[in-house]
Amino acid sequence: MLQTCYPKIYLACHTRHRKAASSETYISARDSSLLAHLDEARGMTPTTLARHLGVGRSTLSAAMKRLIALGYVASTVNGRDSRSTILRLTPRGAAAMRNSSVLEPERVKRLLAAMEPGDRRAALGGLALLADAAERMITRKRAARV
Repeated sequence: MLQTCYPKIYLACHTRHRKAASSETYISARDSSLLAHLDEARGMTPTTLARHLGVGRSTLSAAMKRLIALGYVASTVNGRDSRSTILRLTPRGAAAMRNSSVLEPERVKRLLAAMEPGDRRAALGGLALLADAAERMITRKRAARV
């Protein structure tokens, strides 16, 4: 059911992709994809991120330098291994993600407004449950690699 329902929501609320590079006001689709893999609470090493994305470390490094300079990503020394760093999404990066989602906020508002209040609560509650399950799955996957 998820496989058939999600594409309908995506098509109804999808916005055009921007092609310009990251700036103070927004992020490109490519940078949005990078930021989507980071979290404010749990950090990730650049090596893990590069491996997951299937890109070279040098390619990732150039993109991360720009995102760090824009204040969207924080890089700190790894507490487990001082030779490496940990990347985290900053609050500013999270805000940039919200503002550059492939789901256009105004379309999402209209979609939710078209629903009865009880149905809207049920739908959002179900999405929250799916998101929580996804987070648990990601956490278990990361823990299995360590």
